[in-house]
Amino acid sequence: MSAYAYKMRETFHEGDTIRDAGLHTPEDIERFDDLVYGPDPKWNRLDVYRPKEKRGKLPVILSIHGGGWVYGDKERYQYYCMRLAQNGFAVINYTYRLAPEFGYPAPLEDTNRVAAWIMENQDEYGLDTDHIFGVGDSAGANTVGLYAAILTNEDYANCYAFSTPEGFMFCALGTFCGTYQVNLYNEEDEITLPLVAEYLQQGGTVVEMDRMNVLKHITKKFPPVFAATGTGDFLKIQIPPLAEALIRNEVAFDIRFYTSEQMELGHDFCCNVRLEKGRECLEDACEFFKKYCD
Repeated sequence: MSAYAYKMRETFHEGDTIRDAGLHTPEDIERFDDLVYGPDPKWNRLDVYRPKEKRGKLPVILSIHGGGWVYGDKERYQYYCMRLAQNGFAVINYTYRLAPEFGYPAPLEDTNRVAAWIMENQDEYGLDTDHIFGVGDSAGANTVGLYAAILTNEDYANCYAFSTPEGFMFCALGTFCGTYQVNLYNEEDEITLPLVAEYLQQGGTVVEMDRMNVLKHITKKFPPVFAATGTGDFLKIQIPPLAEALIRNEVAFDIRFYTSEQMELGHDFCCNVRLEKGRECLEDACEFFKKYCD
């Protein structure tokens, strides 16, 4: 592992440990843990969370964690995902292969494996596969956006060696503090660029940059989007071009900018279930999803 990736993992882990200290599984949530969804039992594991009082099939949220493509796993996202489940959804929280051990497009390949797992296991875990939603924060927003493009843009889907599972489709997306477009040659972005270099195995090309640019692959078939950012999110500058791309392709969207009189809402504030504004953001996203559950 490169020194930079190791440093980022250590830094992100310290912050998340402080954020989640003392949290536990809510009493109203049932969970199914460490289910293997792919050929690599170390990386290809997922959890399913459901509200206990809900029986039968529930609309599904597929959560793709952030972490700059070099960090994160389902354990770091369990409380955030269980908060989503408390809003009446069955939530799939999974670990995927990370850079630099695995480069692009490993997270997309693993997401496709999870999609297949959902379709194959819908009856056992009560998953309403007619109403599937995708959420992602930071780099996870990039991955969920790209996978949505694969599902809705045939030309873009042909860039990849895998086929998507029959019947799998997002009804809407929730993207939080997202990375929607990346550019290795934008020297002003001192945070994202080194992480992209790790993801692209130090050899990013213009073609790969284009393939990682969600905005270039949005079509009129792209699912509706709930996008959120906050006062202290360094990626809030990506919201205007996202809105422009959605408007140009006539895709419905709801963009929220969250503020707080008590604090500056930093990058990925929505993942902190202790923050009132973080909880508000997740609940707003779930209300947006429910409009597409009829």
